[in-house]
Amino acid sequence: MADEMSTQSQMSLFGDVPATEGQAASSAQSPRARHAELNRILSHAAYAYYALDDPEMTDAAFDRLLQELLALEAEHPELVTPESYTQRVGGYVSEQFEPVTHAARMYSMDDAMDLAELDEWLARTDEALGATPERPVAYTCELKIDGLGVALTYRDAQFVRAATRGDGTTGENVTANVLTIGDIPRALAPAGLERLADGGLGRSVEVRGEVYMPRHSFQRLNEDADAAGTAPFANPRNAAAGSLRQKDPKVTAHRDLETFIYAVADEAPIDVHTQHDFLTWLQDCGFSVNPNFARCTSAAEVHAYCEAALARRDELDYDIDGVVVKVDSFASQEALGFTARAPRWAIAFKFPPEEKQTVLREIRVQVGRTGVLTPVAEFDPVTVAGSTIARATLHNVDEIERKNVRVGDTIVVHKAGDVIPEVVGPVLELRPEGAPEFRMPETCPSCGSPVVREEGEVAYRCVSIDCPAQATERLIHWGSRNAMDIDGLGDEIVSRMVEQGLLSDVADFYDRLSEDALAEVWTGRQTVDGEDIVVGPVIAAKIMAQVVESKGRGLARVLFGLGIRHVGATVARQLAEHFGSMAALATASEEDIAAVDGVGPKIAASVRGFFSVEKNVAVVERLREAGVVLEEERAEPERPQTLAGLTFVLTGTLSGRTRDEAKAELVALGAKVTGSVSKKTSYVVAGEAAGSKLTKAESLGVPVLDEAALEEIIATGNPPA
Repeated sequence: MADEMSTQSQMSLFGDVPATEGQAASSAQSPRARHAELNRILSHAAYAYYALDDPEMTDAAFDRLLQELLALEAEHPELVTPESYTQRVGGYVSEQFEPVTHAARMYSMDDAMDLAELDEWLARTDEALGATPERPVAYTCELKIDGLGVALTYRDAQFVRAATRGDGTTGENVTANVLTIGDIPRALAPAGLERLADGGLGRSVEVRGEVYMPRHSFQRLNEDADAAGTAPFANPRNAAAGSLRQKDPKVTAHRDLETFIYAVADEAPIDVHTQHDFLTWLQDCGFSVNPNFARCTSAAEVHAYCEAALARRDELDYDIDGVVVKVDSFASQEALGFTARAPRWAIAFKFPPEEKQTVLREIRVQVGRTGVLTPVAEFDPVTVAGSTIARATLHNVDEIERKNVRVGDTIVVHKAGDVIPEVVGPVLELRPEGAPEFRMPETCPSCGSPVVREEGEVAYRCVSIDCPAQATERLIHWGSRNAMDIDGLGDEIVSRMVEQGLLSDVADFYDRLSEDALAEVWTGRQTVDGEDIVVGPVIAAKIMAQVVESKGRGLARVLFGLGIRHVGATVARQLAEHFGSMAALATASEEDIAAVDGVGPKIAASVRGFFSVEKNVAVVERLREAGVVLEEERAEPERPQTLAGLTFVLTGTLSGRTRDEAKAELVALGAKVTGSVSKKTSYVVAGEAAGSKLTKAESLGVPVLDEAALEEIIATGNPPA
């Protein structure tokens, strides 16, 4: 069920976006438009994975899009901005926990998707370090644990704090929850202190590793969820992340989490000089270290390690999704350094997904909340990557034609990224005679209205506003975590309320739904005696309390929850912060909406179209009358907005701070920082190796500042003379 839920989430969020799983980018798109689209898709997917612990895109699809973005920026370097996903570590920081600044940045890892890519990296690294047959480069190979990154800080050899990776620079303080994990030492063992300067006294050490949930604990957790009638977790990684982010540490304590520690923020206080020796030192300190690490001095040895790890992955009591290969010498690591998002001295070799054969019994068409018709393959249940699956999205009719799958086929399925079920393709020699080709229905399977396929789009869509399937999906979306976050409002309960006429639009939650009526809703389950199990008064009271609490979530969540086409969580936040109220947005012109950063004409037309429908306006008005907050609180700026009205562009490499840090300082003073130079640009700040943006600024006559001038502006808060 968790995998099915993940698949449905993927359909609803990415169903209207080209070039997701298996789709090709439109050749008509300009490089700039495709660059913006790729950044938007990747940011959405990363937010779902890191912040919500609810993956909405397969690892394979994400990696393909990221590689496309990297190739696009290599061909068009003028498109690279500090906001580009290629310049980001990858994670997000939740507002639920106190922020923690890491001792040093926690980077992401570049991937090698096959042995050929791994060999290319090994050859590059050997060459950079001057390897010879007599003096080969040594590498340490470690299993890549599929868990949640964590940083543990020890001061005077005593444990003081734990934080998640977050965005790489800032994480979430999860100390109270980490204290419930039994294998984390409260103090460094004496054997480890011998290799710390001054025995660790007066020293602060930040070590890093992975929090994971063993497979046996994951199985028991989902069995308990099934017995309680709650949604199970999709996989052990999501279970570990969700458990570590619990508000109540007592919940975390019952989730059987464990750790493997493998890195340090700064090795300077420790008398160790290689990764292999460092792992041994961690063991001396009392940390849990994965025992399956090895020192290799040739590509053949690295290959052998990777092949052995792949062969043994199913024997382990924890999930791994690859092997991490690191240059062993710390001095060599320092010499190689980092890119914007990853170390040059390490790479992750990703395992191919496990594949199984089964029989495709039906292609069922589902209708999402935006009216998109999505074909879903339903096949004989098969166990893949630790759980049983029986269905997988086929995305759209073009994808079905590309994969050439038909009902009755023996098909190959896997979990892309070991998370989301995917149909790889048919076994053609086993195709039954006369197996029919799939045809998209001409009418909506939910309401019978005609379906349309707009020019240039891959999706077929039901355009009826009264389509009950869309109503159900919109209501489910309204209660989701990133929208109004109504806890306990499961898909089955919402579907039953729609069937019973209790809900038809989102305003019904607040002005029609009663606690008594909710208590009588059938949950879709029965007792062993065959009696229907209803929600009941206790659960109904809790859900209605959540409904009341959701009134104060704010405008951004309301806008996202309304399901306006093309308006995701990020765009909703931008619109809310710009306009401040639903009333201001509803009366804004299409041009005013398009002028908001990150919006543009396509989204603006969709928003304007939403408010041009009388029924939609009526629903918004009912929300207002029911007391739902339709304004966004605007925090007062902490610093004087002396740069308000000025637009800066940063280009090149800055020596004193990163471009992200410089941007944050300028924005804090009221400036706008964009990624492209135009006649409206006030100043261009040019660091070392400034490229096409500097050239364009000079051709347009835009003033150019050096890094010293930038630091003067940040220090004084005054614009340049």
